[in-house]
Amino acid sequence: MYRSLRYIYAQLIDDQQGRTLTQASSFESAVSKKLGDGTGNRAAAKSVGEILAERAIEQGIKKVVFDRAGFIYHGRVGALAEGARSKGLDF
Repeated sequence: MYRSLRYIYAQLIDDQQGRTLTQASSFESAVSKKLGDGTGNRAAAKSVGEILAERAIEQGIKKVVFDRAGFIYHGRVGALAEGARSKGLDF
């Protein structure tokens, strides 16, 4: 996952094969239309987590490792994780 001041991004990567399995971000039109101008807040992060979890479960992925990329587990980072967990993704 990565967060900037304006957006939040998350992706699922298969480390052994070195490829991205799925991704979601608040930059996507589906999320930004739903949230309006607030694409860099906790609500956006939670939506991104939910969308990422839905896409992962469609591909049969249920258990992942959460890499915070050095960001503390607080605010938007925590909201992204909570959103993903609420849709069934296991960390």
